[in-house]
Amino acid sequence: MTETANDPLAGLSPNERALLERIPSLALRRLAAAGVRAKMRLQFTGWLQYLLPLGPAAALALLGSLALLVRLPRVATGLGLGAAALSVTVAFDILTVKLRLHPRERRPRPRESLDAFELMRARRSCRSFQTVLLDEVDRGALLASVRGHVEAPTLGPTAVRLEYICAPLTVWPTVNATEFLVAIAPVPYDRRSIIDVGRTLQKVVVDATRLGLGTCWIGPGADHGSLKAHLGERFDSARDQIICVCAVGYPSRFVPLMIRFFSRVMGDRRPLSELFFVDPDLQRPLDPDAQPFARFEAAFEACRWAPSSYNGQTTRAVVRCDAEGALAEVDFYAATTSRFYAPVALGIWCANWEIGCDALGIEGRFEGCPPPDGELVAPRHDVTWSVG
Repeated sequence: MTETANDPLAGLSPNERALLERIPSLALRRLAAAGVRAKMRLQFTGWLQYLLPLGPAAALALLGSLALLVRLPRVATGLGLGAAALSVTVAFDILTVKLRLHPRERRPRPRESLDAFELMRARRSCRSFQTVLLDEVDRGALLASVRGHVEAPTLGPTAVRLEYICAPLTVWPTVNATEFLVAIAPVPYDRRSIIDVGRTLQKVVVDATRLGLGTCWIGPGADHGSLKAHLGERFDSARDQIICVCAVGYPSRFVPLMIRFFSRVMGDRRPLSELFFVDPDLQRPLDPDAQPFARFEAAFEACRWAPSSYNGQTTRAVVRCDAEGALAEVDFYAATTSRFYAPVALGIWCANWEIGCDALGIEGRFEGCPPPDGELVAPRHDVTWSVG
């Protein structure tokens, strides 16, 4: 018997396994696993984002047919028009994005006029890229940013590696991306190095945004097999592990309907009262308008708009004052026990905080907490920033 026959969840990710293992019926568990595998096949062949709207379209068409049977012609017409609109949109998306049959697009202009806070606020995940490569000037500026930031001091014992790849990698849900930065950390798990990935790559992302480039953080949506194949000798599985990927390029105005929908649904952010606190139990929200916090309010907002995997917003912060009542330290916490995505998100917060404080003329330094001893617990205090 095959491995899948013995274990219906074989080949699924740990998160997928944990979710499906809650299904009490073995038959239903097998059916759900088959659905997940079918979804993965469509996802990594690049068709899932185009075919997803066909489900609602079929449902509307079915409901329209039932409305006709019960003699509700106006309802049937409305449902039929909705089904037709979705089907036409799918056809348009396939022609313009999948088959790339659309007019040539203009390249975006640099955002040199934006200050640091406007830049971090303006940055959005780019889900659809133009089908042209970066020109030499933009690619040179991007790689110069990479070199500058990977040489900066780190929290962990080793430097972060960001490897550039120009190839049509297998990723989800971004479409038509052909240029990527692959974040690589050492195989021995060191949480501080994972935080360094988020902190370092986010600074490159902000620089890319100033250049007018689109960027998209990709975690679980990247096929590591295709990444390793294109990295070639730059990747050694005995010592390296891929943490995440960032697609980079010129953003396209042609975006599949379902990607537009998910981007809009996942675009909200928690209020500051759910992210910043004044006690280590994360119970007493910080008042950003009160002293001595008002001076840092723009930096608080910069962290609030930091990206995270699936917009999970898994980072919290505790602000502490000294004996004179001045803000002295900020402790950054991971709110979940995730070994990779939460520390990457926390590192992104650290980058935005650092960029914001630099813009405000406030000096400070980061210090990573010792690696966890034993099982991870949440919330987990990972990094402290101190004034001066």
